[in-house]
Amino acid sequence: MQGRQNIAIAGAGIGGLTIAALLADQGHKVSVFDQFDRPKPVGSGLVIQPVGQAVLDQIGAGDRARALGNPIKRMLGHEVDHGRKVLNVWYDRRDDGRYGLAIHRASLFDAIHAAAMTRDIAIHPSSRVTGRDGQCLTLANGDRPGPFDLIIDAAGAQSPLSPLTPRPLPYGAIWGTVDWPETDLPITQLTQAYRKADRMIGALPIGKLPGEDSQKAAIFWSMPRESHAQWEADGIEKWKAEATALWPAFALFAAQITDPAQMTMARYSHGTMRKPWSPGLVHIGDAAHRASPQLGQGANMALLDATALAKALERATGDAALALYAKSRRWHVMAYQAMSAAFTPQYQSDSRWLPVLRDRVLYPISQIPPGPKLLTAIVCGTMLPPLGRLS
Repeated sequence: MQGRQNIAIAGAGIGGLTIAALLADQGHKVSVFDQFDRPKPVGSGLVIQPVGQAVLDQIGAGDRARALGNPIKRMLGHEVDHGRKVLNVWYDRRDDGRYGLAIHRASLFDAIHAAAMTRDIAIHPSSRVTGRDGQCLTLANGDRPGPFDLIIDAAGAQSPLSPLTPRPLPYGAIWGTVDWPETDLPITQLTQAYRKADRMIGALPIGKLPGEDSQKAAIFWSMPRESHAQWEADGIEKWKAEATALWPAFALFAAQITDPAQMTMARYSHGTMRKPWSPGLVHIGDAAHRASPQLGQGANMALLDATALAKALERATGDAALALYAKSRRWHVMAYQAMSAAFTPQYQSDSRWLPVLRDRVLYPISQIPPGPKLLTAIVCGTMLPPLGRLS
């Protein structure tokens, strides 16, 4: 355990509150700055993989997250023109306890926020970080808190502290949250349907929202990143008709969408900082690396970054600790970024030959041993040691 430090965290999201809890447990003085009047989540559903669930347990948020979320045992996708399977991934067919935890961001945030608030952490709402002046933060209201021994950038994809310039991806998706209907789709499965690579529809059972009893689903529809305005202009009835014609089982989900505002456009980008730190400043989560959600690893990466940074600060101080953090996460991040870059165009692009390669070559190969075990390791986040030498 190193000496007590005065640490500022920009961003009270999943990664920011997780690292705040971990560092408070180490005895550091922790201050969190966030732009909202009160910390809150943004987005719809996601999946916390087993490696991320271990971090939630470490900060005492795991039980609450599991009570709100929904266990996913399988990911299954089919191609609509011929009905053939093109995605089939089991977390563990032998049922030894591994699963993905599908959960709404509001529920995940509720669990992490509740755990963080049991610690001595100073939360500063209505404090939008605009930059850094030495070891002080600069805020939109003109305040200049600090100096701090360390500034942690957990402010996400739009972080003003991050120098990362990612590559915009040509496709994004619209997301919405609806009730889980009376459907034949298994509630322990992420189910997706594809037409070539230019249409992707999905239904993810995500459990409950805080304070509610009904089971929810996150639904999504892939589209080019600049097509949202046209989608709105065309009207939702046209979209619902197309979606249900492609995948009739989606009709029960789509029927609950009566206003375009129920679906939120998410645009994705791809990029990784070669060196996610500089003296006195370190970046975690989307501030350090961004990718499409195709592999379901976004929130897990933030959780893993947080625990790696906390472990590094236990073992070293100053620049040595930040370098240790970066080194411990380097290969895991690089591997998943590379896989995301390779897989995403097979499911979200205008390519004609990539979906043929996906359906006729890659999928059949993936079902031949050891392919299924490799796919399980990929989705579980364990293909490489997540924390490198700190594991």
